[in-house]
Amino acid sequence: MMTATPRAFAPNDLDCADWPQLEPLYLALLDREVSTAEQLEAWLMDYSELTAIVGEYGSRRNIDLACHTNDEKIKAAYLHFIEAISPKIKPLTDQLQRKYLDSPALPSLAPRLGPERFEMLTRDWRNDVELFREANIPLQTQLAKLNTDYDSLIGSMLVSYDGKEYTLQQLGRFLEDADRSVRQETWQLATSRRLADREAIDDIFTQMTRLREQIAINADLPDYRAYGFKAMARFDYTPEDCGDFADAIEAVCVPALEKLDRERRATLGVSELRPWDASVDVKGRPPLSPFDKDNVAEMVEKVTTIFGRVSPTLGEEFSALTFGRNLDLESRKGKRAGGFQSSLLESKQPFIFMNAAGLQRDVETMLHEGGHAFHFLWASQAEPLVFLQHAPIEFCEVASMSMELLGDPYLDEFYPDTADANRARRVHLEGIVRFFPWMATIDMFQHWLYTHAGHTQQQREAAWLEVFGRFGSSVIDWSGHEPARAARWHAQLHLFHHPFYYVEYGIAQLGALQLWQNYRKDPRKTLEQYRAALALGGTRPLPALFGAAGIRFDFTRATLEPLIQAVLEDLDALPA
Repeated sequence: MMTATPRAFAPNDLDCADWPQLEPLYLALLDREVSTAEQLEAWLMDYSELTAIVGEYGSRRNIDLACHTNDEKIKAAYLHFIEAISPKIKPLTDQLQRKYLDSPALPSLAPRLGPERFEMLTRDWRNDVELFREANIPLQTQLAKLNTDYDSLIGSMLVSYDGKEYTLQQLGRFLEDADRSVRQETWQLATSRRLADREAIDDIFTQMTRLREQIAINADLPDYRAYGFKAMARFDYTPEDCGDFADAIEAVCVPALEKLDRERRATLGVSELRPWDASVDVKGRPPLSPFDKDNVAEMVEKVTTIFGRVSPTLGEEFSALTFGRNLDLESRKGKRAGGFQSSLLESKQPFIFMNAAGLQRDVETMLHEGGHAFHFLWASQAEPLVFLQHAPIEFCEVASMSMELLGDPYLDEFYPDTADANRARRVHLEGIVRFFPWMATIDMFQHWLYTHAGHTQQQREAAWLEVFGRFGSSVIDWSGHEPARAARWHAQLHLFHHPFYYVEYGIAQLGALQLWQNYRKDPRKTLEQYRAALALGGTRPLPALFGAAGIRFDFTRATLEPLIQAVLEDLDALPA
């Protein structure tokens, strides 16, 4: 595994929480001469080093808070960074990017060090400069604080069931219980707990939308959707393309989803399929239990073996990750919901966060986040400038979703019984079919949210119900639980933390499915292309990254339909 490069510009004892120590370093970069290619190259390396140091410090404060949302000292350190440090860096970042763009040496830099690399850097920084408004800095700080409020609210949600206290993530395992009354009771407990804070969550989100609307106005853009697409550097597709993708999903995936639900209803032998019937085994078998929820080390060991079976190199690299330094996996009180991989830029180390509850989805999450970890490791090995190590998000998710699919044949590591391994594969493949309509639901909801400035809570709810009705399964009966249906989106963290970050999963899933098909035909070539493409980091545009992996950057019905058909054929070949 890579280790940190010794510092050449910043002092080793630099305290990133102390602005008087940080500011002189940024000012020194601003004052440097960059009139020759050699000067500009050295300047970029020093700026990259400082960015890595500060970036890792911020990531560690975020990781600490995610792991301990109820620790006031940790929260204070995080808030200090986002309130007292990060806002001061942003205008200096804008000035430094302008310095690079204005350098007379820029035209001679690309031929010296690779034209593609600097074409991407110049494109991205020019986009940032066009978008930057100093007036938006305090608004972005307010948004970060509101996200902390949301995380604290979700992290504090606990439910008592059968004499024990559970987080909502831990309670989720009961939705796989063969006893329908247990599923219904625990689903209702979790739902009631979320609804108890419905007003507070809606209030947080309303504040967020108002801030985002003002950010777009400040940036001279027509709405926050236009701002979001520009901020996420979506150079290769448009909002209209997203709408076409959603139309294709409605035509191809929603019928497949409803077919699966009708089969589920019939096999379960129930007159109505209810929300708490979605995860249970249709044959009444006990829930899949891939590992003891109190022994996440067992999960890590077996996932490492799976990676090794995909490729010995993958297994070796993943085995170097350790608890504390790289991993925090168990679910516990006061921990943020969800899972993520965070790239520690200076250390060149990945960090994986999740809430393991002993479920099959935990295995999928580990394979997924492992893909992100490999991506960061390989890109940071190949590219010294941190500005170019991170690929567009759409391709980052190809890296992770592909690992879920490539790991499927080796789930016998968790399930020695072939029947259980096949059940797990079925859960995964069904999940892909079910994912596309949900992705379209979240994406189209966001398009509505941010093209209807000033909307009320009631209008927002009506819009949600309309889009949920369009892509949701009509087979599932929500009667008697209408408030839960109306607030279903509250649990989707991306809506709060990362507006417009969701269609990437759909685009990437199409890439991962293509890679999965290629792997079946030629495993060695596919893995070579996969690694080579990931090592490119952010030095190529999206179509070129997909092409390097041997797949197409396309999310039209022409690509979607045959891939979904391949998934359905695999499902037909697996036992129910």
